[in-house]
Amino acid sequence: MSIELIIFLAMVVTFIAGCFALKLPVSISMVFAAIIGAIVGGYGFPLRHLVEGMFSYVDTVLVITTAMIFMKVVQESGALDALSALIIQKFRKKPALLLCLIMLVIMFPGMITGSSTAAVLSAGSIMAPILMIMGIPVVETACIIAMGGLLGMIAPPVNIPAMIIGGGIDIPFVGFEGPLILLTFPLAFLFVLMFGYKYVKHFDYDEIAPKLNRQSIETHGVKIFIPIFVALILMVINKAVPSIPNLGMPLIFLISAVVGAFTGEKFSPVKVCTESVKSVLPVLGILMGVGMFIQIMTLTGVRGFIVTTCLSLPAGLRYLAMAVAIPLFGAVSSYGSASVLGVPFLLAFLSSNQIITASAISLIASLGDMMPPTALAGIFAAQVVGMDNYTPILKRFIVPSIIIVVWAIGFIILSNSIAPYIVFK
Repeated sequence: MSIELIIFLAMVVTFIAGCFALKLPVSISMVFAAIIGAIVGGYGFPLRHLVEGMFSYVDTVLVITTAMIFMKVVQESGALDALSALIIQKFRKKPALLLCLIMLVIMFPGMITGSSTAAVLSAGSIMAPILMIMGIPVVETACIIAMGGLLGMIAPPVNIPAMIIGGGIDIPFVGFEGPLILLTFPLAFLFVLMFGYKYVKHFDYDEIAPKLNRQSIETHGVKIFIPIFVALILMVINKAVPSIPNLGMPLIFLISAVVGAFTGEKFSPVKVCTESVKSVLPVLGILMGVGMFIQIMTLTGVRGFIVTTCLSLPAGLRYLAMAVAIPLFGAVSSYGSASVLGVPFLLAFLSSNQIITASAISLIASLGDMMPPTALAGIFAAQVVGMDNYTPILKRFIVPSIIIVVWAIGFIILSNSIAPYIVFK
């Protein structure tokens, strides 16, 4: 048994013991696993490497933090409630289109924060009662919300797993929009129709109307949506007009959040910022822990060992190993899975288009948020709809998971053929 394998097993065992035996947060367990890995590897307590690893994803941390502040502003100003009410009112006679638009609303927080939890707890909590009033059973409603959270996390403009995977081999997060749109939106529409369409063919809008919160849009009108338009316009300008200095995602979200303070319901900016940062601290902690974990894996040679192992697998077996290993490791952290296994598998498919391959692997990594025992998306979706147990959600999730894996692998196989049509830099 090689020393690299021994170090890796020591890190994994320490991590699992911290999470499940000692009930420590995932981030703290990763820190302890990194320290144990360094000690077993003969490097003692490498403080410099731990600090460097902690700041590996500082740009991603800034994106998530500012995006969550913007999302909270949109929610507190009433824009999210207004958007939901407007969509249901305008498309009530077209149930299939209405479900697809509701799915986009659920995905929206995940799209701008890169967190499935943010989508489930914000837009998911708003749309869950509406979906159930429309006649969709509780379990199916929870599945729609959980799926919206997962696919929202992967959809552009912010995809944290893809950023992590790309950062592992120095690929800038540029040109990912096309592949991510095609990877996520068709699946989102398929799943929401699969779980909900047969229940809403003939729903009664008059029964739902009193439950919709229309106060904000009646008071403030269309201007309540200005922060969302500002964010979208600034993102598009950054891509469409290269001569204009790139503002960066954190600054775009902060500018849009400031605008949102003057376009809707009044709220306390200090309270919003405090609650936003508090809500994403677990995610930020995981990213810092992942950074330390990867830094020590690189220092001790474990990362190279995993890469060479992945590269040595037969071509057909790589797909199977990726389909099984990445979601399973994601049970503790989809971000950690993207970094620990996503990067080696991307290197294993160097002959494929790397942007499309990284995007597809990030989609597979998202399944980690539905893997027990953590299953963050599933647990929070169950809480949102009032279920005590999330097991029924996991059972309904088996078929969609298989579809997601097959869809992602299909993109990897065809990546070189379709790259000229969907990758735009």
